[in-house]
Amino acid sequence: MQLQNMAQPTDADRKFMKIAFEEAKKGYDEGGIPIGAVLVSPTGEILGQGHNLRIQNSSPVLHAEISALQTAGRLPASKYQNTTMYTTLSPCSMCTGAILLYKISRVVIGENKTFVGSEDWLGVKGVEVVVMDDEECRELMGRFVKENPGEWGEDIGEEGK
Repeated sequence: MQLQNMAQPTDADRKFMKIAFEEAKKGYDEGGIPIGAVLVSPTGEILGQGHNLRIQNSSPVLHAEISALQTAGRLPASKYQNTTMYTTLSPCSMCTGAILLYKISRVVIGENKTFVGSEDWLGVKGVEVVVMDDEECRELMGRFVKENPGEWGEDIGEEGK
């Protein structure tokens, strides 16, 4: 079941997705998987941002969304309420779990053509999901997947992609 996206991206969404995309480019330039994320408060304050660091840090869990949460640091549960997670790629089950755990209420996704994560699960749990279908995000991920099929498969828990 594919989630039907009803909400349209706002100017603020485009602004913060550009920051997430810059994070993704940093990851690519470092030889890592080009996925970036930014956690933003309801007032527009960036609480945390990061990019996928699995390859760079030899980590099984440092996806972009987890990296953004980590840079946000330890926050009281109330600080996550009504926040938005911007991510250049549809979040996997692990990252979706973190989004749900911290009750992040909105997720804006750069693209979901390369990989469709757990968008349906987010929607069922009441999280607003916006898919921007951003061409830059798609092109960068497509280039990485073509150049590094093994690393990409590893990142999404599959062999021999």
